[in-house]
Amino acid sequence: MKLTEKVPAFLRNNMYAELAKRNLKRQSVRTILAAIGIIIGVIAISSMGILGNSLKLSVTDSFADIGDKLIVSPAPGEDYVTDRQVDQINKVGNIESVIPVIADGEMIEHRKDGIDILLYVSVYDIEKDDLEKLVELEEGRYFKPGSTDCVVGSSVAENLEITPGQKIEIDDTKLRVVGILKERGLGFDINTDSGVFTSSEMYEKLYPDEDEGYDQVIVIVEDIEEIDKVVDEIEERINKKDELVTVFATNSITESLDDVFSSISLFLMGIGSISLLVAGVSILNVMLMSTMERTKEIGIMKAVGASRKDILKMFLLEALFLGVIASTAGAILTIGGSYLVMVLVVKNTSYLLTLSSMFYVMEGFFFGIATSLVGGMYPAWKASRMKPLDALRYE
Repeated sequence: MKLTEKVPAFLRNNMYAELAKRNLKRQSVRTILAAIGIIIGVIAISSMGILGNSLKLSVTDSFADIGDKLIVSPAPGEDYVTDRQVDQINKVGNIESVIPVIADGEMIEHRKDGIDILLYVSVYDIEKDDLEKLVELEEGRYFKPGSTDCVVGSSVAENLEITPGQKIEIDDTKLRVVGILKERGLGFDINTDSGVFTSSEMYEKLYPDEDEGYDQVIVIVEDIEEIDKVVDEIEERINKKDELVTVFATNSITESLDDVFSSISLFLMGIGSISLLVAGVSILNVMLMSTMERTKEIGIMKAVGASRKDILKMFLLEALFLGVIASTAGAILTIGGSYLVMVLVVKNTSYLLTLSSMFYVMEGFFFGIATSLVGGMYPAWKASRMKPLDALRYE
């Protein structure tokens, strides 16, 4: 009967665990160097994943307010979207708002401290209530329907150094700025940051010869899941005989961004995984050296009844302990380092604390453990295959 068969299973398992921990402590410098390799690998994979995920979340947040919109524009060869076509759009179901827009490019002028400042902007004719659905106000108020006032985008206000109550000039016509809009960033509907917005009466005064019709119609959909159905119904109503309008769904942009940034994250993690590959080779070397140094010890263990399975278990436990400890350290350092970078550089830690970012930390953690086990598998197998007599004679 083998010696180990006289010992209860739970004590036997504990004995192998104690032997594994003792062996790791015995060559502490070598163990630390192998652990550093795993730590660097885990940090590399997790950090690259978090970086890619944060970029994705940041960009998709910037476009979050456009995902539920459709942009209806005149088809090639058509001059504008007609009132009749707007009425047809209004009859489509699952639509929250239909916002017709007229726009023109114009050079505006603002006099400050005796100096004329010129700026090229987009001038929009849009209803006050519709503008409120697209962008928020930073200061001042919105123009009143039928008034000759206007509101300007954040970029216009900054470049002209203008505040509510001051005036701008367009084609010798003075408009009083009554409000400044919040910065919204890039959009595919209207450029709110670089725009001047006024009532239909003021716009008609500026452009009396403008054709009747709209440059585009912004459609806000109630349920984004039904956006494709809304697109199909609009095209069926208006483009039944001829293509009169084109319909662009802005959610296609966010879907494309998701695909692009998912690919970027995978690429960055692939680069980081090279570090773990190096760590795996380091563990393989450490375990092989340990096997050679403990050849006689393995021979004695086999001589007193240890089986191949027992030896294999002991060496794999060493690799497992090394992987768990190093991967845990790597995960903690990743979270701490990423938090510090986001506080100092990005000044926004919300992306780090998301479930998707934590997924990359856990992925790096388990990848580190798997690398350690794979690196220790061959040395464990080699040690378990040793013959007792050959091991005892080894010098």
